[in-house]
Amino acid sequence: MSNASKILKFYQSLSIQAKLPEGVEVMNPYQDKTAFKLSKQFYEKFYGDNDPRTLIFGINPGRFGGGITGVPFTDPVKLEKIGIPNDLTKKVELSANYIYAMIEAYGGPQKFYHQFYITALSPLGFVKDGKNLNYYDIKELQQAVEPFMLQCIREQLDFGVNCARCYCLGEGKNFDYLSAINKRYNFFGEVIPLSHPRFIMQYKRKSVDVYIQDYLRKLT
Repeated sequence: MSNASKILKFYQSLSIQAKLPEGVEVMNPYQDKTAFKLSKQFYEKFYGDNDPRTLIFGINPGRFGGGITGVPFTDPVKLEKIGIPNDLTKKVELSANYIYAMIEAYGGPQKFYHQFYITALSPLGFVKDGKNLNYYDIKELQQAVEPFMLQCIREQLDFGVNCARCYCLGEGKNFDYLSAINKRYNFFGEVIPLSHPRFIMQYKRKSVDVYIQDYLRKLT
């Protein structure tokens, strides 16, 4: 079974059964036929082999990137640029802009995705009052979905990934949480933090090139 088949099987099986705080809803793009079709094209294009990857953990999908395309940090515009046409509204997502600028600097999608697999602590997203919600924004939400997140990590380790290290998008709460559970369960030898793309694009846009070089240094 190829990595693509394993990944798609994993995404198709995702479901959160825990009782969530009032007003919090789960965003599952893989239950949407269009998003799943697009993600299938993406993973078959870049992961149709059995070579090991190194994991990069985001927080959870947002409404305008992975939440509609099924591919982390990839909006409809970027999806089309990497050879996957789609009829989705061509709305640009800030984090995707940064990630794909970094990927180009790394050597392009083929090279990058052959070495890395971007996922998230929670591969399913959350919304409340029509806005994106991070799993750690509400303490009760984090506690409720922790078993789900731990199970997702364990299942993705079965893809044959590099467990010597992983990378974390976010140097604050996401890194603290991933470091804490890694200390408990020893999933990876080392967790390496990277500045979160949204933080960079919102607050440090003039220094994007500096952050890209920091990524390249740490990833290589």
